Amino acid sequence: MAAKILRYFAGGNTALGFHNLFESNLQGLHRLFILKGGPGTGKSSLMKAIGSEWSEQGYDIEYLHCSSDKDSIDGVLIPALKAGIVDGTAPHVIEPKAPGAVEEYVNLGEAWDSKALAGQREQIDRVNRNVAESYKAAYSKFAEALKIHDQWEEIYFGQMDFAKADQLTGRLLERLFGDAGQSKSATVKHRFLGAATPTGAVDFVPNLTDGLSQRYFIKGRAGTGKSTMLKRIASEAESRGFDVEIYHCGFDPHSLDMVIVRELDFAIFDSTSPHEYFPEREGDEIIDTYEFAVAPGTDERFAGPIKEVSEQYKAKMKDAIACLAEAKRHRDELEKIYVAAMDFGIVDDLRNQIRAELIELSANLRESMTR
Repeated sequence: MAAKILRYFAGGNTALGFHNLFESNLQGLHRLFILKGGPGTGKSSLMKAIGSEWSEQGYDIEYLHCSSDKDSIDGVLIPALKAGIVDGTAPHVIEPKAPGAVEEYVNLGEAWDSKALAGQREQIDRVNRNVAESYKAAYSKFAEALKIHDQWEEIYFGQMDFAKADQLTGRLLERLFGDAGQSKSATVKHRFLGAATPTGAVDFVPNLTDGLSQRYFIKGRAGTGKSTMLKRIASEAESRGFDVEIYHCGFDPHSLDMVIVRELDFAIFDSTSPHEYFPEREGDEIIDTYEFAVAPGTDERFAGPIKEVSEQYKAKMKDAIACLAEAKRHRDELEKIYVAAMDFGIVDDLRNQIRAELIELSANLRESMTR
């Protein structure tokens, strides 16, 4: 049986600044390697190599992608081994719960030439300031965009029939859960559906929902109760003892964009821009909150204000993404400095040490299963 690879974001560049959901996804691990080191020290490459090796051996893998560079990863988890490796440098600092017993720091700084880096201190400081300023500008523009989005929501919010919205959610809860329940505590994991990256919005909806027999595509408008519906579904799943994956909005982490309950074989998600999808296979179904609970003709009556606020929002988001792209350009400059000062042979040795411990964990697992 082919190994499954799950891809998602556990950190995001949001209207509230960088938002971290790492801890939720690291719960239950018995071994966690926390990588330390500057940009360009090979953290992402090390984690990708380990993930690829264990995937080829048939182990399911989870990749935690980087919101500041979609081609890099911030972590790799091997659930069967209850083990993982994460980037523990800012902004996603991981606080160990049981240092040494569970978490182990791996310092990739052992592989750099400190004297060479000391000679470029002024340049490193300058570039770091540029990176920080670019992120600060991005978060400021995202915050402004959120205020504009709130105005957009108010237009539709004022045209909502909340009794109908509650009725729709109630019917959906009955359909999704019926009388089903389990006598165990639910495991709840918080993630991001997508992320604002230097190249624009990125999501992994097709990957995350692959193999699920039922996918519900929520269509609607801003402020038509999509997130509220998802929060009620997540709460219901947890109260009934079902493990639930809760995917937050990469723009506003207080809102939800998707809920997956794999034990009941379904996913339900906000299928509007920038993560807009349409049914393409059996078991896919659209749920339209605008059609069901918003006064008919709202789009037409408020066409002018909607167009104006939509354009303002898109312009502000474009500016914010440009700032993220600027931050990445500065980070790439920083990476070149560190790459030139690195001895990647030492990084390979550190990777082999991690690999050896994972092999030992695997052997212990097989032994315990044969007892």
